Order: sequence, then C-alpha cells, then structure tokens
Amino acid sequence: MQPPPGLSIESNKVCHLRRALYGLKQAPRAWFAKFSSTIFRLGYTASPYDSALFLRRTDKGTILLLLYVDDMIITGDDLSGIQELKDFLSQQFEMKDLGHLSYFLGLEITHSTDGLYITQAKYASDLLSQAGLTDSKTVDTPVELNAHLTPLGGKPLSNPSLYRRLVGSLVYLTVTRPDISYAVHQVSQYLSAPRSTHYAVVLRILRYLKGTLFHGLFYSAQSPLILRAFSDADWAGDPTDRRSTTGYCFLLGSSLISWRSKKQTFVARSSTEAEYRALADTTSELLWLRWLLKDLGVSTSSATPLYCDNQSAIHIAHNDVFHERTKHIEIDCHFIRYHLLHGALKLFSVSSKDQLADIFTKSLPKRRTRDLVDNLKLVSHPP
Repeated sequence: MQPPPGLSIESNKVCHLRRALYGLKQAPRAWFAKFSSTIFRLGYTASPYDSALFLRRTDKGTILLLLYVDDMIITGDDLSGIQELKDFLSQQFEMKDLGHLSYFLGLEITHSTDGLYITQAKYASDLLSQAGLTDSKTVDTPVELNAHLTPLGGKPLSNPSLYRRLVGSLVYLTVTRPDISYAVHQVSQYLSAPRSTHYAVVLRILRYLKGTLFHGLFYSAQSPLILRAFSDADWAGDPTDRRSTTGYCFLLGSSLISWRSKKQTFVARSSTEAEYRALADTTSELLWLRWLLKDLGVSTSSATPLYCDNQSAIHIAHNDVFHERTKHIEIDCHFIRYHLLHGALKLFSVSSKDQLADIFTKSLPKRRTRDLVDNLKLVSHPP
C-alpha cells in the first residue's frame, strides 16, 4: 500500500493498520457501534422499532435524532436539550452544523406556517439530464393504460448499464413520489435482462416527471395524529406468472407517511385471496407504524381503521369458520383476525372510487391518476 501523504518511511517497510477505515467491510459496524455507545452516555436510547432512531425524554419534552451513516437530523420540542446534544457531539466528533433543515440526502424541505413540503426536484432534474431528455415532450401518466411488460418483449439492450442506473435512481425518487411507485416497481423487475420495451417505459416515467418536476409531499401542521390505512390488490395482473400486486398506503391525518407496491409471492386463486394477502401485508406494516408512533409519544389506544374495497376479504377476517376456499390461506386469516380481535385495527369497506391504494396496483387513466395524486397531498411547490 502507499504510505499516507506527508509520511516518509523506508522502502522496505509496510504500514500497520490500527483502526477501521472507510471502504473496509467492518467500517460501518465500527462507526455505528462507536456512535451508539457515545450517545447512550448522554441518556439517549435506541428505538426498538428503528435502529437508526435515537430518542430522549426530558422534563421539557422529547428529542429525536435520526442517523443515516454520518448524516443526521435532530428535532424535538426541548430546545435547550437539542443544543446540549449538539455541543456534546461536537466534543466527541468532528461535526458540522448545517442549521435549519432544508436539504438532506437529495430531499428538499421547505418550511411554512401551514406545514412542510418535501420534494426531490433537483434530484429529478439531474436524472432527466442523465437520461438525455432535452426536448419538452411530457405525458400525463407514468405508465400507459393497460400496459403489461413481459420478459421477452422488444429487443435486448446493447448497453443495459444506463437502464440500471436510471431505474436505481427512480427507486430512490419514490421516497417523495408515490405516484410513480407502481411504474417503477414494474420496470425494476427486468434489471437482469432489460429490453427495448422496458426502456420505453422508463422514458415514459421520466417524461411524466418532467411535467410534474416540482411535485412533492405536503405535511400539514394542522393535521390530526390519527392513523388510517388503505389496502388494495390487482388480481393476476402479471401476464407472465399471473401473480397479483399488493398496494397499500398509510395516512397520519391527511399526510401520507408510508406506501408500497409489490408483487405477491404466491399465485392467488381468486381476487378475494389476493385482496386478503394484501390485507395481511398491510396489517404487518400497520403494527410496526403503531409501535413506532407509540415510541414517539403519539397515542395509539384506538383501533386503526383499515379500508378495503373487497367485501369477501372483510367477511373472511370476521368469520371464524374455515372451509375449502380459505384453508390454504389460514395463517393470514389467523394473523389478521388476532389483531382485529385485540383492537389494533378495524376493517371498513370502501368503494373503489375512494380507494387511495388503487394507484399502487395498476395503470390508471389520466383523470383517475390526477384525482388520487390530489388526495394523497402530492402538490407542486416550485422554489
């Protein structure tokens, strides 16, 4: 190895490594162990539901620290405690205070008296430049209506690396753009062998982003801290393996805080089974969010309403009698019914037109997409 700059050693000597450096496999673990043990000395505890979240409760309020590698967000209602934490960390580590939160890992945060806007406009703009989209052509939906991708459609790409870079960037963009989650989920299934039809869908997503560049999530300051969930499934939507797609979203008051679009592991024999498996996945996320909110001091004593547009799936959750049509999904039945009976959730039927999770399971027409985008509080807030 080359000696560090400024260090002169004899040519027949080698360097002895005394500590973990960036690039070594043990470096992340060593850094996290060092940071955790340091902050624990100040009275902070790690959340059992998110290992990167540290919190401390004082007489003046609660202080939260969220860590990502060596970047962190500090917030809370104990201002003197926050200053004490920053002074302590500055003594222990070489640290730079970037002030009020406005930019974090590609997220742009704008504060107002009404609440917070979180966008990735610059990140999306850089992504468009990387793809070489210099024209002004845009589209109204991220994926064409009734479009279905297959592994063998079109011609293989001669250079798939650009496709993989773009899709990887789009996956990170879904942090603030839930409206492209379904489309990105579709194209990410073909990273190993992308073809021209898959790349065309990626370009369509980018053209949709170009027309909605400043769209982002709005978190209202007046929003009540009441959790709601929506669960949906598209039965046998994949034309190749006939597996269904699960979609769910969670709102805290009027603010969207969690969502997902994912292909189911098994082939469902009916639309009811597909919806029920989606309910089980939604229930799992619901429990984690309730525990996390309780850890943050938000009351979760009442049952969380979970909305589903399939009456049969709701009846199965309430019905103790198993029969031939449900015995193969019995574990999911027991899982949902247990938490239903213990008051963690309450199932409600919702009409398909009011199903907010619809945008995570299928391609939709322009007007329907626009309505769901508005209901999920995706707003355009240019700088």
